[in-house]
Amino acid sequence: MHGASSIALGQAIRHEWPLDWSKLTVNHGAFGATPKVVLAAQAAWRDKMEEQPSFFMRGILPKALRASATALAAFLNAEGQDVIFVDNATTGCNAVLRSLDLKPGDEILLHGQAYGAVANTARYVAERSGARIVVAELPFPEANPMGFAGRFIAGLTARTRIAIIDHVTSPSALVLPVAEIARACRGAGVPLLVDGAHGPGQVEVDLSAIDPDYYVGNCHKWLAAPKGCAFLWTRSDRQAGLHPTTISHGFRGGYLTEFDWTGTRDATAQLAVEAALAFHERLGGKALRQRNIGLACQAGELLAERLGSTYGNAGHETAMAMVRLPIETGPFTKDRATALRGRLLDEFATDAPLHAHPSGIWVRVSAHAYNEIGDYETLAEICRKLVKTI
Repeated sequence: MHGASSIALGQAIRHEWPLDWSKLTVNHGAFGATPKVVLAAQAAWRDKMEEQPSFFMRGILPKALRASATALAAFLNAEGQDVIFVDNATTGCNAVLRSLDLKPGDEILLHGQAYGAVANTARYVAERSGARIVVAELPFPEANPMGFAGRFIAGLTARTRIAIIDHVTSPSALVLPVAEIARACRGAGVPLLVDGAHGPGQVEVDLSAIDPDYYVGNCHKWLAAPKGCAFLWTRSDRQAGLHPTTISHGFRGGYLTEFDWTGTRDATAQLAVEAALAFHERLGGKALRQRNIGLACQAGELLAERLGSTYGNAGHETAMAMVRLPIETGPFTKDRATALRGRLLDEFATDAPLHAHPSGIWVRVSAHAYNEIGDYETLAEICRKLVKTI
């Protein structure tokens, strides 16, 4: 039984966001939605920065950034000195992958539903070095994520220089067994990078328990921090030789020195993460996460029943649900999904994303504090209207 928040959510909490409620927002997982109180905290930091930029950048920012990282680390059951901020999870993955010293014949192990930007980064570094990409297939729908762990682990070889796994997959909303895979990678002597873009604030993230080599995560998604707030956690024995994608004054000065300052930028999104964490806890913390997971399950069941279709990630403890649209697919399925997604935005005023898989076109819906079951009833009617026009 999923827990419940102690305060009223759904429509009762919508005043906390500046969202346009004439539109149907069921895609928190893409870019998040930042509440007013967190935006106010960011604005206060920005005002302080502009009071005297030199004093702020040199006298206030370094300590404030470390305090923010320490607060985030506590939420992740980690140490502050192992957490640095980046603009988004893709930036963190780039830092890790582009710091590797790969040789011809080396291997990078991915899975079949790796996030597109991360897969592209892996291809980029492989092509430049002569390494090769190895892909462990992850079919969707995937009924048993633990079965996938065996297939992924079987892809490890003596030539594997890094393995990359998602905590929660973006195109299919599957929760993968990252702790089991991390143990196997440690046993094989292969570093593991966990792409946790959808992790913090949606599912439990205990970095001490998972114990990967690297973990990247977004704070602007499920934690509802401002855009441009993400982190890279690196186990202490992996920090030497790791560099940001922008080399600056701190080069070779150590992990924190290099990453905390890569040049002049607006760091107020990262400084507002403490306000985002406080807001998350005020809405229930763990109880909020469990409530969102339960609501996503209800949404998946409702949409599948209304559309006479399939709930593809049932049983996964995630605040996103995947439901197949009852339409025929063919060689241009991806193009059709892109076109239909545009129609949902333009004609039906909803941000529900569509993902193309060999099994069909699937709608992915998110459940956050401001959502309630009526949102998915509305979406079901929209999807039925959309399908009738095809």
